[in-house]
Amino acid sequence: MAEPVATSTDEAGTSWVVLNRPDVRNAIDVATQEALRDALIAAATDGGVRAIAITGTDPAFSAGGDLSRFDDPDHTAFRFASHDLTDVIGLVERIEKPVVAAINGVATGAGAQLALACDLRIASQRARFLWREGHLGLLPAHGGIARLVHLVGLGRARDLVLGGMEIDAGRAHAIGLVTQVVPHETLRAAVGDHLARITRRSPDAYAVAKRVLQAVAGLPVGTGQAVETLGQSLLIGTDEHQMRLRGAREARGDG
Repeated sequence: MAEPVATSTDEAGTSWVVLNRPDVRNAIDVATQEALRDALIAAATDGGVRAIAITGTDPAFSAGGDLSRFDDPDHTAFRFASHDLTDVIGLVERIEKPVVAAINGVATGAGAQLALACDLRIASQRARFLWREGHLGLLPAHGGIARLVHLVGLGRARDLVLGGMEIDAGRAHAIGLVTQVVPHETLRAAVGDHLARITRRSPDAYAVAKRVLQAVAGLPVGTGQAVETLGQSLLIGTDEHQMRLRGAREARGDG
């Protein structure tokens, strides 16, 4: 039996984490959830990995949580399992390396939430986002509503969630839900191009900027500026900053 999550690291140092249950559109059951957690932690703590790309085996990115999750009538057990999935998705935001979603097909439920947690979202022209939780008597969880509001604003989030909408890749790009839309056959190459640009910058600077962006999202400007200053003060003292500063000075002839 194939592993529910397949992993490989390419020559650029990108760890590809692939949801691998195509027969059920890469739905996330408990085994997939645990395999996803293990794969993310392994990539986050591997010094040879510079970035992480999350995708699915065609034809879907992920259809969300496996419906077998709802078979247990024990509400306490369900809530515990739901909190655990929320933690796995939140792990994406705690990783201080670039994490990009390569959205190769439909993303709905927990699959959409996983994509929203990534730093960037590169979508195939075949990608679609669905908000159908209401058909199951539920609502988007695992940070799905909160992240959606932060990304596209309250008005558009209302349209999507309350309207139970389905949007294609083009519309997702137009409202700021995805970073770029590319032909399906060039999706991996496009992700590689983005990551090549990102990983040229200081890993320390990327990590701190990612943390600061998350911290200031709901703060007043003045408080956000204080957080920025704290982050900058940490970076000023790093060897990486000093090395890059010397390089910049030499490049422009400052000596």
